[in-house]
Amino acid sequence: MAFKLISLNLNGIRSAANKGFVEWAEKVGADCMGVQEIKAQPEDVAGRFDQVAGMAGHFHCAEKKGYSGVGLYTRKKPSQVIVGLGDADFDAEGRYVEARFDTAKRKLSIISCYFPSGSSGEDRQQAKFVFLDTIYPHLMALKAEREFILVGDVNIAHQQIDLKNWRSNQKNSGFLPEERAWMTRLLTEGGLVDVYRRLHPETTEGAYTWWSNRGQAWANNVGWRLDYHLATPKLAAKAKAASIHKASRFSDHAPLTIDYDFSL
Repeated sequence: MAFKLISLNLNGIRSAANKGFVEWAEKVGADCMGVQEIKAQPEDVAGRFDQVAGMAGHFHCAEKKGYSGVGLYTRKKPSQVIVGLGDADFDAEGRYVEARFDTAKRKLSIISCYFPSGSSGEDRQQAKFVFLDTIYPHLMALKAEREFILVGDVNIAHQQIDLKNWRSNQKNSGFLPEERAWMTRLLTEGGLVDVYRRLHPETTEGAYTWWSNRGQAWANNVGWRLDYHLATPKLAAKAKAASIHKASRFSDHAPLTIDYDFSL
């Protein structure tokens, strides 16, 4: 049994496609792929991106054009697709899509989620805190009734080893003490597992998934680990291998692939 699951912030699905994203996806052979920041409307997706690499897409587009939006590509047809968290403000931003693969013996979800960034200003940082307060109980309620893996751009580097220049970023969004404490809580009393860290507990530079487009961040590997697989313990225990694709670049993020020992 094998299940290959990818997470990738595209920073615009049309832009990523122009840089070879679709051709890369066709070669990888994923069973499921969560994408974030598609920056597209349904009419932009239809007929061009509604299927990728033999997988059918399920999307939550933002109301604002050219902004946010998430997608989940699945090889197997879900038993149910849930779009949105049930919060009007965040659902208008297109941040959450969940595919359920339920049988008589199992309840299992794969989620693609795009957490807000607070880097553009204090108002967005406060919105990010509200989002964290909103999604935490949602995930806890979900965990109480089903197994799941959430993939996505969480926009938080959890530990010092998760970014190159941690000392100079302690007052910057993405590495604020409050954000890191939220992640710690999720992984301790919340009971979820950071799957990449389970497989690679000490990896530093090789773990980065995002590099600023400013300066020479990519060339100098001045990166952050912002993209995650967050799983319930039973599914996390089935993770066998993880890889971050850096040979080609489709956006400012790199694809994070994890192979699991189960099938849908």
